[in-house]
Amino acid sequence: MNGETGKIKIEDLGYGEFFETGRNKLNLGVFEVARIIAEHKGLYIAKNARGEYSAKITGKQVFDALTREDYPAVGDWVVITETSETQAVIHKVLPRKTMLKRKSSGKNDIQIIATNIEVAFVVESVDGDYNLNRFERYFVIANDGGVRPVIVLNKTDLISKEELKIKIEQIKKRFGDIDLVAASTLADGGLDELKSYISKGKTYCFLGSSGVGKSSLINKLIGKIVINTGDIDYRTDRGRHTTTGRGMYFLKDGGILIDNPGMREVGMADAGSSIENLFDEIIVLAKKCKFSDCTHIQEPGCKVLAAVQSGKLDEGKYLNYISLKREAEYFEMAKVERKQKERQFGKFIKTAKKQLKKLDY
Repeated sequence: MNGETGKIKIEDLGYGEFFETGRNKLNLGVFEVARIIAEHKGLYIAKNARGEYSAKITGKQVFDALTREDYPAVGDWVVITETSETQAVIHKVLPRKTMLKRKSSGKNDIQIIATNIEVAFVVESVDGDYNLNRFERYFVIANDGGVRPVIVLNKTDLISKEELKIKIEQIKKRFGDIDLVAASTLADGGLDELKSYISKGKTYCFLGSSGVGKSSLINKLIGKIVINTGDIDYRTDRGRHTTTGRGMYFLKDGGILIDNPGMREVGMADAGSSIENLFDEIIVLAKKCKFSDCTHIQEPGCKVLAAVQSGKLDEGKYLNYISLKREAEYFEMAKVERKQKERQFGKFIKTAKKQLKKLDY
């Protein structure tokens, strides 16, 4: 797939050796490949060197799908058959290099945020949205998906340099040497630094709550308004309209950006080991606890609680760790129950097929 039509090559969309190897292993070389650049309630927009297509998955894929992860998502590479100049059928999703996911709001199910990305820009505005615990939640899902997180502190024109310095010091104290960009779409602050993270043919996504300025940042990086943010209140840089769907955008220099709807909740899903990796300081302390099954909540001889009480361990970090662990454990229990139901359903289908064969004269 090195063909070129017009100005773009398939490599400009992020295609590379990893995906080609996956396609060959699955014996899918006879199909065209395309990338999912948008999703609208079961209808996908797929793009390759030939053009863009409105695409749907096959009925077999729907029947075989057990979880949301079996469906295409923005960022995925898929194999397609073109049915017209503007329409196509998706046959299969190629193996993913990375994947950001979270627990769906109000449900014990997984929602895919984006796939095959290099860096997640975690955006918080310096006004009322600023929250260290929320940063930590995004770091967990980034770590779990194999994605590098970068903090973007946006709307820095709303506060003084002294206030900004205090927030940056808080972040460095809590998260160490995490990459951080201080930005302002109103004053064009931090945009060059943000661009320095972006390379040709690589994919990046923006995560954050509604109204923190993700779409405005993408518009600035592209150099024109491609995402409608509505009328902007320049006191807050907050638009009346915010992103409602995931979409992919392309920079002149070749970088690929994914915008995401604002997230009210960042729920944990399949993130147990990633939580431990992020909170390694607590894990080291936990190994010295009196009891091997210590929950670090009330047990005597708990080294984690002792570190919190002495001030050696940040109390906010400790409380967030406990909260995230409980969420991940609850999701895991619900996941086990879902798998049991899936097995029961699978047995039911198998039995039903046998009965149908007996009735087939």
